[in-house]
Amino acid sequence: MASAISIHPAIDHGLKPAREGFAGGTLKCKCADPVVVTVTAQSAHNHACGCSKCWKPEGALFSQVAVVPRDAVKVTANGHRLRVIDGAATIQRHACSECGVHMYGRIEDSGHPFYGLDFIHTELSDEEGWSPPEFAAFVSSIIETGADPEQMGAVRARLKELGLEPYDCLSPPLMDAIATHVAKAAGKL
Repeated sequence: MASAISIHPAIDHGLKPAREGFAGGTLKCKCADPVVVTVTAQSAHNHACGCSKCWKPEGALFSQVAVVPRDAVKVTANGHRLRVIDGAATIQRHACSECGVHMYGRIEDSGHPFYGLDFIHTELSDEEGWSPPEFAAFVSSIIETGADPEQMGAVRARLKELGLEPYDCLSPPLMDAIATHVAKAAGKL
């Protein structure tokens, strides 16, 4: 039965709608004296991500990740504890060195299609009103993190039951945005 599959604690019980006029909030790591990141914008392209790089809460098959404009993200407490997980990765994931929670991810390559956007985990916020997940990306990648390949049909069925179309890449609009950026850079558009 598909509903027995747990995707992510913030997704499993249904998706909450975005609040009209919502303009951000604070994200906190899991420490008693947390790293705090203030976000002054509504999130976009929120999704369940199965890649092996994104931070996932304990026991979750997927992360929940969205983007916001880079200039809307500011570390407001305990920034000295942030460390970049993998300096060679496209997305520079800034994580708390004590609890390991990824607070935000930033792309430093100005030629990248998503340059100017930071990746955040909205479930780290106590505020309600963030944009809800819209799709599931890199679904097959959960196998790389230990998910049973035999359960993938049930995982995809559960995602659809939750209203999240499963993709093994990004959603079509995001793939179109990447292709448009590449075509413009190559002088084809």
